[in-house]
Amino acid sequence: MREFFKPLVSGRPSRVRSALAELDEPVRRALGEALVAHVRQRRDAWWWNAEATALAVAAVGTLSTPAKVAALLGRRSVWLDDADPAPVVEAARERGVTWLADVAYKLADRLPRDRMLAGWRFVAGLLLAEKAPPPTGDDFVRGWAAAQGSPDPRGTRPPTVDRLRADPFLDALLPRLFEVDGVGTELARGDGAGTDADALPRALAALAAEGRLDRSVLLNGVLGRLLRGDRPGALRPFLVLHDLLAPAPDEVATRSSAYLRLLTDGPGPVARLAQRTLRQAGDAAEPEALWEAARTVLARPEKALVRAQVSWLDRLARQHPDQAAEIGAVLAVAADHPDAGLRERALTLAQRHGHRPVAVTTVAEARDDLPPPLPAADAPPPIDDVDELVEEVAASLGRRWPALTTERVMDGLVRLGTADRERLAAALLPVVRRERVGAYDHPWSVFKISAQMHGLLLAVCGEAEAAIRRDKWSTLLAESRPRAPFPFRGGAPVPATRRPAPVQLACTRLAEIGQRLDGRDDPGLLSAPTSVTGAIEPVALYERIAALGDRPVWRWDLAQALLRLPAGVDGPLAERAATLRTPAGDELARWLRGDAVPAPAQQVVAVGRRARSAGYDWGYDQLPEGRTLVALTPPDGVEDRLGLLTLTPRPIGRWTDSWGDVWPAVLPGHRGVVAAHLLPEVAGAAQEDSLGHAAALPVLAECTGAGGPALDLALAYGLCARHEADRVAALDAVLILAAAGDLDAPATGGHLGALAAGGQVTLTRAVTPLRDAVAAGAPLSVWLLLAAALPPLLAEPAPPRGTPDLLALAAETATATGVRIEIPGLADVVARGGGSRLVAEARRLTAALAA
Repeated sequence: MREFFKPLVSGRPSRVRSALAELDEPVRRALGEALVAHVRQRRDAWWWNAEATALAVAAVGTLSTPAKVAALLGRRSVWLDDADPAPVVEAARERGVTWLADVAYKLADRLPRDRMLAGWRFVAGLLLAEKAPPPTGDDFVRGWAAAQGSPDPRGTRPPTVDRLRADPFLDALLPRLFEVDGVGTELARGDGAGTDADALPRALAALAAEGRLDRSVLLNGVLGRLLRGDRPGALRPFLVLHDLLAPAPDEVATRSSAYLRLLTDGPGPVARLAQRTLRQAGDAAEPEALWEAARTVLARPEKALVRAQVSWLDRLARQHPDQAAEIGAVLAVAADHPDAGLRERALTLAQRHGHRPVAVTTVAEARDDLPPPLPAADAPPPIDDVDELVEEVAASLGRRWPALTTERVMDGLVRLGTADRERLAAALLPVVRRERVGAYDHPWSVFKISAQMHGLLLAVCGEAEAAIRRDKWSTLLAESRPRAPFPFRGGAPVPATRRPAPVQLACTRLAEIGQRLDGRDDPGLLSAPTSVTGAIEPVALYERIAALGDRPVWRWDLAQALLRLPAGVDGPLAERAATLRTPAGDELARWLRGDAVPAPAQQVVAVGRRARSAGYDWGYDQLPEGRTLVALTPPDGVEDRLGLLTLTPRPIGRWTDSWGDVWPAVLPGHRGVVAAHLLPEVAGAAQEDSLGHAAALPVLAECTGAGGPALDLALAYGLCARHEADRVAALDAVLILAAAGDLDAPATGGHLGALAAGGQVTLTRAVTPLRDAVAAGAPLSVWLLLAAALPPLLAEPAPPRGTPDLLALAAETATATGVRIEIPGLADVVARGGGSRLVAEARRLTAALAA
């Protein structure tokens, strides 16, 4: 046994073969079982290079089926990147193995996508040795494509065209080259030396020219790939291959329907290719089909594409006078294009070719056409089953904990952790181990929600860990515990931390929940939301408190439950709560009588960058120079002991947390307070290109309470976020607020204009979400927003990029709504004269307001 495992571990394939040479089949199979056990026991060991080759030799020489061999060599710890297939083939020959190709097929299905070449050469070597046809699965095709453009591990390789001509896999895998998503990224690697990124398309075109490949297969494959679409970088090699093939007019004519589809529906580069190909082919497409496609193209936003289409239609009208009037009607479609120059040229050409516009009278109502808002959905029911709780935890570990998921898991841990602790621990422990949940005992982890959640899970799984955690939780609670249970009545304030108050509250609640695990049959959290926004129905909270009877109330649980109540007075329910004659009932009664969270004062402030650190401070130079935030100040006489109503904005760069998505659930009835705490993160999405920091805006919009300047600023920053997902979130928030009648469009627009004029945001990013808002049915809200955003932009000597787009959208919405609003500075721009797009769009808006 030692003679076998020693060369295996040291990576000596020849000695492994020698150790196996004299063994009979029963001994080999027994050794194979020991081999599998050995590999499984080496959990922290990785098999590389010669070690991986030695392991493959041992597997083929001892295991009884191809499935067992593939399962062993397909483990995550086995890297076959540089494994040599030759000794493996020799070991198979010596044993008389006839299923080596089956091993290759099974390994081909297990190729890791994050390392495309990992193992591909090894699998290909086995198939070539067995003279077996290649598999055509997606992963193997990607590996083949990646291998064409990867450096040669053995030195200089022949030119790309010579290698492809002799490639035994070429004929079988070529059709799949056009069908597998993302394979174009591998083709773009070129010749493997980094000198010719188009080496593979050139080689394919050369092989088609010499007859080695069927030209029609290539051309049909390219068009099929372009029709299916892919990422821009993955499509580029196919665009290059199409141009190298240079299809003749007859080839274009037989595929005209595909080119027309690409012209209308393809992304910009693909549409331009289809447009250029059809134009060069002359009359390849039927006129009616071409006119229909042209109408779609003229409505597209790409200026170069539309400009080329206008020129093409003009040429066709001059070449075919009998069709000029019909072409003129097609050109008139561009009358609504946002670019003034294109719009005017298309209308001029349309009239020149005989089109006479028909006057249409429209009556527009000054309102949005949005569906009425739906009430926020109910929160999912509480978790009362161990298996369901473990599944919820398993789905969340390793990811960001959403606020609603966090609440359900906390409530489930309290319920099941005090009623069925042993079963919960037994079911949860394997999940915690598999996800490698660790204890984070650094000072920074005290107010980090994910770290505290991990600590809570570890405490549920083991008594020793729970004992360690108890002292930490006790210390945190002792430092944070208020002297009176009511959050905004007398007593000493909670000690301030560097963490935002909502995060501090969430982590303190987690510490309190850890203490509750020592109890028995706990009924669950008073603060469990009844709505997806985090809100609690007052009647539901009353029933929970009444069901407690004389049981003690956990202070931070009660505090969060009260904070989640909607604002307003409910006298009858307050009287019912008072009759409970319990401290919690008395607190609820006072809250329902109006002694709840007051509205703090909001003040818009400008902040700059943090101080420069000593020495070279690269991070300082990357920070925005200025940012507009909101400061919160509690009303006179209010004891803001939780710090929720007091906020002094920090300088840019003094980042503390990125847990803004939990904040709406802390105060779901106070949009403005939450927006002020959330504002630095949303501003970072626009100024520092962070991703996901505007995701809480739609949830915040579904909450209740006045928003004020903080919410208006958050929407303005969100509309200018760097990433599309954040801009879409801001758009959703705008539509939700507009449908509910809670959107202050002029205030949001005023902030948007001021931020863009001051250089704090990139204005062009806001154009698409605002256009989408109009398409969704909010033209009046967008017009009111734009009317307030334009004056500070037009007041600039050089208005920022995107201002002409906003002027064009303003003209459209002003015409659609029929609402006339005076725009300061608009007449001054018109008076400048000239042919710039800014002046042309200003004239258009002026005409719309005068109509």
